[in-house]
Amino acid sequence: MAIGAGGLAFGLGCVSWTGIEYTFHRFLGHVWPDNVFGRHHMRHHREAGYFAPASEKARVAALTITAITAAGWPVVGPGLAFAYSAGIVAAYLGYEWFHRQIHVSPPRTAWGRWARRNHLAHHHRDPRVNHGVTVGLWDRVFGTRDPVDVVRIPRSKAPVWLLTEGSEPWRADYTLVGRGASPRAAAAEHGGYGAGDEREIA
Repeated sequence: MAIGAGGLAFGLGCVSWTGIEYTFHRFLGHVWPDNVFGRHHMRHHREAGYFAPASEKARVAALTITAITAAGWPVVGPGLAFAYSAGIVAAYLGYEWFHRQIHVSPPRTAWGRWARRNHLAHHHRDPRVNHGVTVGLWDRVFGTRDPVDVVRIPRSKAPVWLLTEGSEPWRADYTLVGRGASPRAAAAEHGGYGAGDEREIA
């Protein structure tokens, strides 16, 4: 069964999101953070259990569909323009879900294991690298990739899923340092993260 032009436009929109994700995270989140996205992002670095309100994300998604569809309408027609923008928004919503899962639940796939190690290294090792949350392609292209074998995380900043005992293979990806709250206290008070503030990355 043929995908069709609309399906291809939707897929291209999904792929385009990965570049937007990288650009927003690197430049609006870290290089020039004096903007709405940057302020939410800096708070997320200080309080990893914090995520921007869903209402703001819904407005961003609606504005994106409207703006891209309107801009593309005269060039490719309304159907393809809408399919492309819908692909971007679908990938964005998938990213939002996946990003939250990185912080609140352990990996269940090889991709999930890579993404958690890559993103938690960005949080706890060097915020100038590893900006891609869902893929590492753009970090490779633009020279901001920092491959990490083991991530050192202050116990007080660790996600709850790292504070429980177990023998899963992904545990070898992390070393917890310092003292911190119990998993129950961390989950109750910090949205999946430990209490305290041994290290704050801006």
